[in-house]
Amino acid sequence: MPVASRSTLVVHGRLAMRERRLAAARNGRHGLQVMSFEQTAVRLAGGFARPIDDESLRCAIQAVLPATPMGELEGIKSLPGMIDAAADTLHKVWRAGIDLATRAADHPRLEAIARLEAAVLAQLPIGMMRPVDIVAAATGRITYAQAVLGRMEITGLTELSPCWRPLLKALTAHIPVHWTAGPRTAPAWLEGTGVRVSHAPSETPTVSAVSAATAYHEAIEAMRWVRSLLASGQVAPSDIAIATTSPAEYDDHFLALRADANIDLHFVHGIRTVSTREGQAAAALADIVVRGLSQSRLRRLATLCGDSAPFDSLPEGWLRVLPTDAPLSTPNAWSRLLARLKPEDWPDDTDHAPGLRAVAELLAKGPEAASEIGDAFLKGRAIVIWRKALLAGPAASIDATLETLKQDDGMEACVSVAWMPASALAASPRRFVRLIGLNSSRWPRGIAEDRLIPDHIIPTAELDPLPVNLADRRDFETILATTFGQVVLSRARRDSDGRLLGRSPLLVGHGEEMYLRRNAVPGHAFSETDRLMARPQEFGSHPQAISAQACWRDWRRAEITTHDGLVRADHPLILAILARTQSASSLKTLLRSPMGFVWRYAFGWKAPQSSAEPLVLDAVGVGDLIHMVLERALRDLEGTGGLMTADVAAVEAAVDRAAGVVAADWESERPVPPTVIWGRTLEDARLLAGRALTYGGDDRLPGARSYGEVPFGGSEPKSEAETPWDATVPVTIPDTGFNIAGYIDRLDISGDGKRALVRDYKTGRPPRGEIRLNGGRELQRCLYAFAVKALLGADVAISASLLYPRGPVDLQLDDPEAVLAEITGYLRAARASLGSGAALPGPDTGGDYDDLAFALPANAAATYCKRKQPAATERLGEVALVWEAE
Repeated sequence: MPVASRSTLVVHGRLAMRERRLAAARNGRHGLQVMSFEQTAVRLAGGFARPIDDESLRCAIQAVLPATPMGELEGIKSLPGMIDAAADTLHKVWRAGIDLATRAADHPRLEAIARLEAAVLAQLPIGMMRPVDIVAAATGRITYAQAVLGRMEITGLTELSPCWRPLLKALTAHIPVHWTAGPRTAPAWLEGTGVRVSHAPSETPTVSAVSAATAYHEAIEAMRWVRSLLASGQVAPSDIAIATTSPAEYDDHFLALRADANIDLHFVHGIRTVSTREGQAAAALADIVVRGLSQSRLRRLATLCGDSAPFDSLPEGWLRVLPTDAPLSTPNAWSRLLARLKPEDWPDDTDHAPGLRAVAELLAKGPEAASEIGDAFLKGRAIVIWRKALLAGPAASIDATLETLKQDDGMEACVSVAWMPASALAASPRRFVRLIGLNSSRWPRGIAEDRLIPDHIIPTAELDPLPVNLADRRDFETILATTFGQVVLSRARRDSDGRLLGRSPLLVGHGEEMYLRRNAVPGHAFSETDRLMARPQEFGSHPQAISAQACWRDWRRAEITTHDGLVRADHPLILAILARTQSASSLKTLLRSPMGFVWRYAFGWKAPQSSAEPLVLDAVGVGDLIHMVLERALRDLEGTGGLMTADVAAVEAAVDRAAGVVAADWESERPVPPTVIWGRTLEDARLLAGRALTYGGDDRLPGARSYGEVPFGGSEPKSEAETPWDATVPVTIPDTGFNIAGYIDRLDISGDGKRALVRDYKTGRPPRGEIRLNGGRELQRCLYAFAVKALLGADVAISASLLYPRGPVDLQLDDPEAVLAEITGYLRAARASLGSGAALPGPDTGGDYDDLAFALPANAAATYCKRKQPAATERLGEVALVWEAE
C-alpha cells in the first residue's frame, strides 16, 4: 500500500471503533487505521511491544502480592478487593505519568506500591510495557511515523491522559495531526503542541425532561420510547441510544425488559457473566467452593454441569438417591449416606457410591483447590470465566468476584439500539438519545479518593487529572452538543426503598419536567405484556383474565361456587382418592377440610420443604424426632428383657443410646438447627422420651410385651423388629368403604394375650379437659383401637389413650366402640358429600397449620373462610356436625 494513502483515525471506546470501521468499509476508505491512542503508540513502538491488559495485570498482582512486603498495607493485602484496588491504582499512576521509583522516598505507602510495581513488571511477559515505556519506545522510532501511521486524525475525545501527551507533541514534527473537536471542548494544553484543532457549532437537539417513579420505571419508559421511535418507521435502531453514568444499576432491569420486548438492545459495556448459563455454572461451583458442599448446591451444580467428567460415572437420574429433605452439609453426613447406599438404590442397580464419593471429596477441598475443582467440573466458556475470576481476586471470595465480571452480549452494536455508559455515547454520538439516572449524587457522581493512594499522599488532581465528577459533567455537555435529533433527560423520583431522590444539578435550565405516572397508559407499549396491561378491556377478553375475574368475584360472594370447591358428582379423580387406603391423618383432613383433602391427595400438592438449616425445629419436626427416639429405645429395651421389667436407669440408658443413633440419622437426612439449639432439642427429646417410657399410670399389663411404630393395613415396617400380626392384612372400617393403614406409636399386649393397650404419643401441651373426637381432630385412638381389635381378635379387651409426656397426662378413650360408631357415621357422610362434588373449605382450611394456605386468597382465615363458612356448613350437612363434637 502506498504510504501516501495510509492514515490513522484515533477514537475512544469499542463502540466508536466498530462504528468508524463500518463507516470506513462502506465508504471504501482503504488504508484507514481506526484505533485508540494507546494502540497507535504501540503500533509505532513496533517489535513485540504491547500494553499491559487488565487480565495480565491482575494475574501478575495475584502472583507477586503474597511475597511482596507492603508495609502498612501488609494487613489488608490478602483481603478480597485488594487485587482490584492495586490494579486500579497502578493504572491511574501509569496514566498520570507518575514515576513511583523516584517518589518512593516521599511516603512509606508509595515505597510499598513502588515495590509492588517492580515485582509486577518483573512478572509480566517480555514486551508488555507501561505507557511511559511505550512512549519512550515509540519516540525512538518517531522517524517511521509517516510510514506507520500516515496523517492522523483524533476525533471524539475531550481529553488525553498525561502519559500520552509527550508522544502526541513529538508526532506533530513528523506527520500532520488533526484534533477534530467538533462541538466538544478541546483541552487547553493542545495550544503550542502543533496539533491542528478544528471546531464545529453545537447541535441543537430537541431537549425534554421527564421524571419516573423509580429506576425500574425509568427503564420501562426508556423501552417504550425506543418502541415508539422504531414504530415511526423513520428511525433506525442504530440511531437510538440510552445512557447513564453507572449502567450497573440498571443492567438487570434492561436485561429482563429486552427479553420481554424482543428488541435488540446491545449492552456496549457488556453483560454480567452470571446472567448466562455458563456464568451460572461457574457461580454454582463457586457457591460450593466458598460455602461448602450441601445437597441443594450439588443439585444446582449437577443441573448446570451434569455432562462434566466427575459426573460421567453416575447413571442418569442418580440424584434420586439423595434424600430430598437432607441438607448433607457436613462431611460426616455424606459419609453416612454413602455407607448406607445399596446397589438397588441406584437407577441401574449398580453401586456408584465410589463415584459419588469422589465427587464429594473433590468438592470438599475448598478454596485452596479452586483451580483443580474448576478444571474438573467446568469446560468451554464456563472454565474461561472461572479462570478469569481466579485472576481477578482470591479464591476464597470467587463468588463475589464472579458477580463483577462482564462479557460481550453477542449483538452487533452498529445495527442495534445501544445501552451504554455516558462516556461511550460522548465518543460515539447518535441521533436519538435518552439519558437516565439524572439524580443528585448519581450524575455527576461524587469524587472518591484512590483506595491505596489517598489525597494527602498524592493529590487527587495529579493522580486523576480528569476526576469522575468533571468527566460526568463534560460527557453530559458533549452529548447535548453532539446529538442532532432528540434528547430526553430522565430521573427517578424515589429509590427502590421508597426514599425521595433529588434532582441532578445538570437538569437546571432544561425546562419543566414531565411527570410520568407508573400506572399511566403509555402511548407506545414496549411489549405484548405492556400492551395488555395498558388496555384493560383487551386484556379482559383473554380467557386467563376472564377466569381470574370470575374467580375473584366468586371469592367475594357468600354462596358456594365452582371456585370454592364444587366439582361434578362422581368425578373419577375424587372416586379414585376415596378408594385408596387412608390414614388417620387423611381422614381427619377429609372431615375438617375436604378442599385440602382433594388438593393434597388428588392434585398431589404439598408445601416445598427447605433443605436449609432452620433456627429451631417446628412442632412437626420435634414430634418426629421424639417418636423416632421412642421407637428406637423401646426396640432396644424389648430386646434386653422388656420394658415392663426395666428400671429407670435402664430406660434412661436406652433413651440415650437411641437419641445418639437417631441424631446421626437425622443429621444425614434432614436439616438441623445450629449446634447449641440442636443439642438442647435432643436433650428435650431425651427427657420426654424417658417420661413416656417410664409412665406407669393405671393400665400396667402383667407380663406385657411392648411394640413401637407398629405397622398395620399394608404399611411397610420401619425396622426389622417383630410385629404382633401380619402387617399386610387390610383393615376396613365397617359401613364406610374406607381401608385404613398406619403406624401405632406404642402397643402393649398382656402376657395372656387377653388385653391390649393402644397408646398414641402427643408431644405438645395437653388439653385442659377430656376430649373424645375434639371436633374431628382426634381420630387415632379410636381407629387404632379398632385396627388392633380387628387384627388380634374380638375377644381381646382394648384400651386406647393419648399420652402427653410434657404433663404427663394420659387421656383414656371411654367406650371406643361407641366412638367408632359415631366416627363411622361422619365418615360415611363425608364420603357421600365429597363424591357428590362438595370439596369445600372446612375449619382447618387456611388455619395456622394449613401448609396449603398459599393457594387461598390472602388472609383467608380472617376473610374468605369466614365468608364461606355458613354456606359450606349448610352444603356439607351431617359432615359439619363433627366440627362440634367434643
